[in-house]
Amino acid sequence: MNPATKKILVIEDDKDIRDTIVYILEEEKYEVIASEDSKILKSIDSIKPNLILMDNWLTDWKSDANGQQLSKELKSNPATSHIPVIIISAVSNIKEIAEAGLADGYLRKPFDLTELTDIVNKHIK
Repeated sequence: MNPATKKILVIEDDKDIRDTIVYILEEEKYEVIASEDSKILKSIDSIKPNLILMDNWLTDWKSDANGQQLSKELKSNPATSHIPVIIISAVSNIKEIAEAGLADGYLRKPFDLTELTDIVNKHIK
């Protein structure tokens, strides 16, 4: 299937990282929608992403919410449970965070560009 028909939602508060991810994925012919905060998840019904790449810590999140919890909410909701979620973080226990959040995968910062495209290609349907 043509990657151009696939839509990826990127939620990352670091502009440089967000811009890099968008650039790489657009070079791979994906349609990318990017946001610096999680408020965009309120529009998930209209966006209809095929995959979500989400930073674990965003500056807009309340102290009691993070990517792990948002992933768990997405995966627990029948309307969004089918959307693969990849959590991105620099923390050493990102694998455990992703598993606890029911995420489909994780990407540890700093990441190699090949790692990014590999995990996206693996999980996008």
